[in-house]
Amino acid sequence: PYEYYALPFCQPEEVVYVAENLGELLRGDRIMNSHYELKMQIPEECKILCRKELTAAEVGEFSTRIEEDYRVHWVMDNLPSATKYVDETNPDKHVTIYDLGFPLGFRGADDIPGTKPGINYLNNHLLLTVKYHTDESFEGSRIVGFEVEPSSIKHAYSGEWKGAKTALSTCAASSAPPLPMQAAGEVIFTYDVKWEHSDIKWASRWDTYLLMGDEQIHWFSIINSLMIVLFLSGMVAMIMMRTLHRDFNRYNAIDASEEVEEETGWKLVHGDVFRPPKMPMMLSVLVGTGVQTFAMSVITMVFAVLGFLSPANRGGLMTAMLLLFVFMGVPAGYASSFLHKSLKGVEWKKNIILTSCLFPGIVFTIFFVLNFFVWGEKSSGAVPFGTLCALLVLWFGISMPLVFLGAYFGYRRKPLDLPVR
Repeated sequence: PYEYYALPFCQPEEVVYVAENLGELLRGDRIMNSHYELKMQIPEECKILCRKELTAAEVGEFSTRIEEDYRVHWVMDNLPSATKYVDETNPDKHVTIYDLGFPLGFRGADDIPGTKPGINYLNNHLLLTVKYHTDESFEGSRIVGFEVEPSSIKHAYSGEWKGAKTALSTCAASSAPPLPMQAAGEVIFTYDVKWEHSDIKWASRWDTYLLMGDEQIHWFSIINSLMIVLFLSGMVAMIMMRTLHRDFNRYNAIDASEEVEEETGWKLVHGDVFRPPKMPMMLSVLVGTGVQTFAMSVITMVFAVLGFLSPANRGGLMTAMLLLFVFMGVPAGYASSFLHKSLKGVEWKKNIILTSCLFPGIVFTIFFVLNFFVWGEKSSGAVPFGTLCALLVLWFGISMPLVFLGAYFGYRRKPLDLPVR
């Protein structure tokens, strides 16, 4: 992703960045103000935003991003912009589909009037549809929907340019030609504002974004997957039952008076399954890391089901997962140290350090190296240096001490008495 003003859009006099949480920074979200002006329940038609004289390099940059299918994402009153499509493949029931953001432009084709195949066109005119809700329980109106319908118009005007007061002759024309991104020249950005009253309440305004575009549940795929799982589970169970039944019959056939034979078959497993492996240290470390990851996943899903991780809180899920992983250092250290002690391990310091550093260190190293490439592309997805320092503080300042704390309780527990000879 890139920042909005990485392309030569119309900018306000002062660009103000919105403070973001840790999850938003890791996702690459960069929220800033825009030059658009909307007043509650006041519609606008073909309002001029600005006029830009694009150079050949800027036109080429727009064309490249259009060809790469980039989308523009806006936020109004904490609601993301959405583009509405109507799926008419089923003539009996038309399905409304919402896509987050709106396309920067489109590529010309033979079936699009006024366009040429292979030429990229910029969406410089936007229809902003804002849905609001009113109720007797509160004063004023509340925004419950934000839709954007982009279009490409090569604006024309007569006389001199008079800024926002310039009369454009292409506003009301339904057959205005689209704006190609071929050569340097003038680009006029305009927008319409339409206000629609909606029965959607404030508490339900996110339902549109959470519902699936395709309302048809793929029952066939679900049943097919279940049948495959049941069939494979039945085959494994049948093979195990036949093996156990054969061994039981052989053991029961031994006369009680005869000398008991040495155990054979599956009964030998109990003598080998609890033997320490060749690399008990690595097993203990991986088990501790697995416990940490599993605990983080379970608690995150519980919080999400209970509604604590609302989609209205951008970056909340990423922040919650990161913090939970840090605080789950206690069960990680406990599980790793207890297993290491049960496997007759003695290098407890090495175990604690590896548990707290091995997996996070590998992930952080890969993340840090890849972040250099993202920095080189000047993408907003590049994590700032300050955020990297904050991650290191969470790692060494919170996660590692918690692993030591869990390991302290794990080593104090009596190890398991394993049934091995």
